[in-house]
Formats: sequence, C-alpha cells, structure tokens
Amino acid sequence: MTPDEWQAHVTRAAALEIGKWLEARGKLHQPISSLTLGDLEAMAVNAISRWIVLQSERLQRQDWPQEDPVAMILLG
Repeated sequence: MTPDEWQAHVTRAAALEIGKWLEARGKLHQPISSLTLGDLEAMAVNAISRWIVLQSERLQRQDWPQEDPVAMILLG
C-alpha cells in the first residue's frame, strides 16, 4: 500500500469511528453546532485510538525494528 493509500485508509477508518460515536450518542437531528467541546474531544479520542490500532497492526506486519522509538510507543 502506498503512503497515499495508507493515509486514505486510515482517514476513512477514523471517519467511521467518528460516525459510530455520533450514532451511539444519538441526537443526529441536531446541527453540528450543537456539539459540545466534550463531544468533539470524544470524537477526537475515537479517531486517534483507531489510528493507533491501525498503525500498530501495520508496524507488526512489517516487522518494524523493536528498538525504533515509534514502535516502542505503539507496540510496547
């Protein structure tokens, strides 16, 4: 997968996580301007968490060197 394809894949996965969070929250009939800072933070946490999982899986598939700082953070 090229870096651009990977970015598109991860962005799509993060967007799906945000969508799942919004659906679980309910109140989809309300405008986006009604979201609170807490709502936005929750969406960000879900998107970031999804990125971490996907990146960790990618590093494991690629046999990323264990001594690499990124690998230590994500795989440790």
